[in-house]
Amino acid sequence: MAESLVAMHSAALSTRAAISHAARPAASAARPKAVCSVAKKLSSQGKMMSGASLKSFAPAKPICRSRNATQVPTCTLSKADPAQPLSSQMTSGGWEVHKYGGTCVGSAERIKKGAQLIIDSPGDRKLLIVSAMGGVPKVTDLLLGVLAKASRRDETFNIELDALLEKHITTAEALLEGELLEKYLKVLHDDVEGLRALLKAISIAGTSTAAFSDFVVGHGELWSAQLMRSVIETLGHKSTWMDARKVITVDSTSVETNQVEVIYEESEQRMSRWFESNLDPGIIVMTGFIAETEEGVPTTLKRNGSDYSATIAGNLVSADHITIWTDVDGVYSSDPRKVKGAVCLDNLSYYEAWELSYFGASVLHPQCTTPAMKKNIPVIIRNFFNLPHLGTTISTLDECIAKDETNGLRTRTVKGFATIDDISMINVEGTGMVGVPGTASSVFQTMKEAGVNVVMISQASSEHSICFAVKSAQAAAAIAALNDFFSRELRTGLISKVSEVPGQCILAAVGQAMCATPGVSAILFSALANANVNVTAIAQGCSEYNITVVVSMEDSVKALRAVHSRFYLSQTPVGIVLVGPGMVGKTMLRQLKDQVDVLEEEFNIELRVIGICSGGRMMMDTQGLTLEGWQDKWHAERVDIDWNVVENTVVESAIPNICMIDCTASEAVAAKYEEWLLKGYNIITPNKKAGSGDLAYYKRLRNISRINYKHFFAEATEGAGLPILSTIASLRSSGDHISSIEGILSGTLSYIFNTYDGTMPFSEVVSQAKAQGYTEPDPREDLSGADVARKVVILARESGLDISLEDVPVMSLVPKALEDCSVDEFMERLPEYDDEMAAKFSEAALAGKVLRFVGVVDMKEGTGRVELAEYSEEHAFGTLNGSDNMVSFRSDRYNQTPLVVRGPGAGAEVTAGGIFSDLLKLAAYLGAPS
Repeated sequence: MAESLVAMHSAALSTRAAISHAARPAASAARPKAVCSVAKKLSSQGKMMSGASLKSFAPAKPICRSRNATQVPTCTLSKADPAQPLSSQMTSGGWEVHKYGGTCVGSAERIKKGAQLIIDSPGDRKLLIVSAMGGVPKVTDLLLGVLAKASRRDETFNIELDALLEKHITTAEALLEGELLEKYLKVLHDDVEGLRALLKAISIAGTSTAAFSDFVVGHGELWSAQLMRSVIETLGHKSTWMDARKVITVDSTSVETNQVEVIYEESEQRMSRWFESNLDPGIIVMTGFIAETEEGVPTTLKRNGSDYSATIAGNLVSADHITIWTDVDGVYSSDPRKVKGAVCLDNLSYYEAWELSYFGASVLHPQCTTPAMKKNIPVIIRNFFNLPHLGTTISTLDECIAKDETNGLRTRTVKGFATIDDISMINVEGTGMVGVPGTASSVFQTMKEAGVNVVMISQASSEHSICFAVKSAQAAAAIAALNDFFSRELRTGLISKVSEVPGQCILAAVGQAMCATPGVSAILFSALANANVNVTAIAQGCSEYNITVVVSMEDSVKALRAVHSRFYLSQTPVGIVLVGPGMVGKTMLRQLKDQVDVLEEEFNIELRVIGICSGGRMMMDTQGLTLEGWQDKWHAERVDIDWNVVENTVVESAIPNICMIDCTASEAVAAKYEEWLLKGYNIITPNKKAGSGDLAYYKRLRNISRINYKHFFAEATEGAGLPILSTIASLRSSGDHISSIEGILSGTLSYIFNTYDGTMPFSEVVSQAKAQGYTEPDPREDLSGADVARKVVILARESGLDISLEDVPVMSLVPKALEDCSVDEFMERLPEYDDEMAAKFSEAALAGKVLRFVGVVDMKEGTGRVELAEYSEEHAFGTLNGSDNMVSFRSDRYNQTPLVVRGPGAGAEVTAGGIFSDLLKLAAYLGAPS
């Protein structure tokens, strides 16, 4: 077998044609002795090939390499003496370390921009770490691809290797010329042909190892570092490239895991020796991602390797700061793909970065921050493609607070939110667990042995149950393992069940300043409750750096947006959808526009109108509609209404508190209230149809409102802006018992009977009221008393009576003969009935009384009625004038002298004011300061 491998590989080398290119040096047909040396090391690490098969790596004949050629490091450096003094270049400070990710070096244009950026950056001592070229295709992906193909004996790996070569040649030719180009291409060709020989042997064997993979994949960084160094020199600045494998030394026992352990003492000594050999290096360009074990075997730093290289290098030279250049502005308060209001953070503490990273946020891996944290070196995340943005600085909490104070800011208690999706909760419960030592240990030891990673743990102090979170893909294995381990306890009943709650999501709120800050949890859970999100489980460590909750996967985005908005938009954000922008609706929008800035500045209330709907049309905007000139936009941009679109806009707005304001008189809109409350929306309305309609429906609305902690405010249904319903609520909640309510509840009828003094016919007073806009276009809607009857029903229900509209007798002022005719005929024939009203007026006047059209609720009798009644001129109703409304309350406390509420009860301004008042009351309930 071994001899055949040697023969096959020799044949492959002899038949491989040299690559021809007009400006390119010929590819070498063999590799230097270093390849044989490293192959032996890799083979001894991976135990892949026999000693005989290693002969296949031996070059057919030696080749000449330039000084700059990539030499694979061998185990030539002995362990350094930790006591040996370090180079003064390392210890004298002043270093700034930069790292370019793959996207930053993904093309010739970007590489040149990166070279100029490092040249222009302030400071004399600069160390740049580069990743392999990104772009399409990514170099690291290509290298992994060729390795995978070689391992499964797919000879097309040569095609991808040629593509890899072509990508770098094309890029180099666009950036370099002359001797620099020639030297770089020489190195590139030699490396590629060496890899080709290595991959051919892997293909013959039909297998590979992690050690071989690390060696192959690490070439991307070798090529990009040397290319960047050459470009810097092309731009007229001295530069030296550093092979990180000659400096960064890692524990060989850790390379099989994703937690590579750096041996800092030896790495420092190696770095020191490198500086001694390079006394004037200029700008240093170091390879990211790769390192070397103590035995001299090339390896990688695994996940986030290039970032890790940067912080390790920063630690070794005691850098002033480390800048990680990437393709985002910095670290965001939440995932901007899910939360449109996510903001780029100015700063984070190391611990906050750790926590956010664990929960999947795009932050440095916790392992990457450790080297910087050891020496309190700030790490700055910046956008290579948005240079004016200053990015996010990761440092100590004290430095974060100091920076905020310098900028006149208050350090946020919660810095960011992140989620882990596709989670299952595993629950182990039973009375036999209580007080039994070792149960938790057995549970988690079982998980370890089953290869299940536990993401979160929560246990009640009663010890009756333990629940923990695992990735959904591992849930079945977890359940099976626990059922097997606790089979005896399950049979005997000591453990009642092992169960799974699938389809869950972990949501974490992170902030080091949460520690010892009261009320953070209350705000978080209040935001989730207001968004109608149920919490499955809770966990918080004693460090108080994060609060973790588990919610349904269906609520993942909604929950994330709700808590983010509560902590970032304002103390009390409210999203508004207005249904019915008629006279009252448009007046309310004007009042809101005039006051919105004051509310936000003085009370931290953010009111954002995200939708307007009317007459089968709608206009929606998740970011909020501009109230200045909204009517022009309404006429130009409104579209056919789709309530699914309305709901999606509400969800995408990321505002946790939604208020539907219904300014219509529509039964169809009122019929949607139940659905809205169940979705977690609050409702404010002057529409009386729901409050006075079907009793069972009204009760369901009130019940849902209480159970879901949603608010249904309808103050404007009674007396426009008068505090009538709130007075009832205040009396009842304080323990008073209302005995009766009497009220002049119609501004129209108040005006008519305050004006009707016998000097002009009743029909003329009605005509005058219609002309002045006090009545509806059809005055019969007012004179029938139907509107007052609805108000009586609402008053009675809010006072605790279960009555319906049909239970309320109404004295209509519309003559029977005129009920069904046209409006014009009604107005023309109304004078025929003036004598009837004149007779009633005269009778009352003779008794020293006046006529008033009132609604009455008799709590003792449990009834309500609407009637034209007589009151003495000294009675409060007798002193009324204009179109004012008045409501009189009698109760245990207000028995001798009634509690009276009086004021304008009709008109767009006061009705809109009543709606606005309810909106502010809602904000107060949601947590706004008084």
